[in-house]
Amino acid sequence: MREILLPKHEAGKKLENFLKKEFPIGYVRKIFRKNAVRLNGSRAKPDDLVRGGDKVQLFIDYEKPAAQSTLPVRFEIIHEDEGLLVLNKPPGIAVHEGKSVRKKDSLLGMLEAGYRDRGIKPQLVHRLDKDTSGLLLVAKDSQTAEELEKTFETRAVEKEYLCLVVGRLPNNAGRIDFPLPGREGNPVRAVTRYRVVKRFSETTLVQVAIATGRLHQIRLHFATLGYPVVLDEQHGDFAFNKRFRREYGLKRQFLHAEKLKLNYQDKQRQWTAPLARDLEQTLQSLARTERS
Repeated sequence: MREILLPKHEAGKKLENFLKKEFPIGYVRKIFRKNAVRLNGSRAKPDDLVRGGDKVQLFIDYEKPAAQSTLPVRFEIIHEDEGLLVLNKPPGIAVHEGKSVRKKDSLLGMLEAGYRDRGIKPQLVHRLDKDTSGLLLVAKDSQTAEELEKTFETRAVEKEYLCLVVGRLPNNAGRIDFPLPGREGNPVRAVTRYRVVKRFSETTLVQVAIATGRLHQIRLHFATLGYPVVLDEQHGDFAFNKRFRREYGLKRQFLHAEKLKLNYQDKQRQWTAPLARDLEQTLQSLARTERS
């Protein structure tokens, strides 16, 4: 059993929200589901309000994951103005809280903490996978968030990625157009265009443009074609990934959000994020192997 005494400055906050600042959301939901939370000695509900001096007891131990990534404390800022922040997101960090990620350990949580003193609450307008690096747009106010969300919803955004896939793609360019699961699980249209940048003996580097933004779109489309993204642990070639990781030292999927182009504040804007160091080193190693 773990006991937490709320600090004096806490006032009028829901118990669930307080706990989500301290623990991953999956653990918080579990303890409420199992009735394993007490507030001042009484069974607690997620919506119960807490105040400074309240005592919270947790009757299911929180087991911290064995391996914890070292989270960056600074982010490379590509562009910043009064309403918008454009980041080159590093790999290995989730953009928001999840079942195994506390909010304060997510990119959004760290940005909120960093901008709190200025009265700014950053808002995500699109997402990147935890292990995908590259361009991420974050609104600094609600008006900018609404403007950008509409832009993404109407597909008035050009997004380009660099990825390394398993195998040698036969065509120099192509279009992948078949449905993927939407938000409610129903099939929705998904379109991916690609251009081969370089072929290696066992892999192909491709530049990818997506006209739609479905969950894991690039990874699912190439995996279905039989050319999964290198080191994709969910949809990839697991035997190949194991060998590639051992030979080249790469620890995450080779996928990088390289370019973004959209209309912002009545101007056409474009941003580019340089390839992450681990991916650049992998390409250099592949090139040396080809020459030897």
